[in-house]
Amino acid sequence: MSTEHVLDHRPSGHARAAIRASANKVPEVTVYFWIVKVLTTGMGETASDFLARLLGPIPAVGLGALAFAASLVLQFAVRRYVAWIYWTAIVMVSVFGTMAADVLHVGLGVPYTLSTPLFLVALAAVFALWYASERTLSITSVRTRRRECFYWAAVLATFALGTAAGDLTATVGLGYLGSVALFAVAICVPALAHRARLLGAVTAFWTAYVLTRPLGASLADWMALPGTRGGLGWGLGPVTLSWTVAIIGFVAYLALSRRDTAPAL
Repeated sequence: MSTEHVLDHRPSGHARAAIRASANKVPEVTVYFWIVKVLTTGMGETASDFLARLLGPIPAVGLGALAFAASLVLQFAVRRYVAWIYWTAIVMVSVFGTMAADVLHVGLGVPYTLSTPLFLVALAAVFALWYASERTLSITSVRTRRRECFYWAAVLATFALGTAAGDLTATVGLGYLGSVALFAVAICVPALAHRARLLGAVTAFWTAYVLTRPLGASLADWMALPGTRGGLGWGLGPVTLSWTVAIIGFVAYLALSRRDTAPAL
């Protein structure tokens, strides 16, 4: 066998097509990932409340469910990560996940002290089923339909859990600004633990992922709600709009720069 043949061991056309077909469906985890993630959590919090007040709770939940379903259909239809499609789905998960948590509390009277552990159990169940099926919870290998289903189930559970946890801390005396400080500190813990090699990458990622929800939601609530509730009083509509514009700006940058896309093989 010649040296030229050994060195020229590139995939054939069919192999490259197969690699493209199995491309990861989620973005690379960069600083931009965390920025947009926090923005979507805050926007989802205020958008959910704004729509509930504008349309009424039942129409708002129905509209949120339809938008959530449509965004996931589009996400599942594409064969690789597309920035605007993926982050649209995340935004819709944020809005609908907030509504799901609020329905339990406001509509059914379930206290946050109960809904928070319930959502934690639901997330643990998703992770247990995912790991039992795939033997990994890594987001770097979301290349099959089944893994993608587990991924989005986990994402929805994290949003509902984070919403309930954030509302719980805000109502037990910390307030919204206090909750922002609490979760800002808390989200540093998995990052530092991973850096010190005390926590695995997958565990650190999902822990931080859960904490982005109450962090972003508490920050948006603090900006939007009136001073009588411990906020700045900027209003749900303006805060939702400003955070939406910020999301669009970052996603447009990512789509053009491809800074969150794995290098092509």
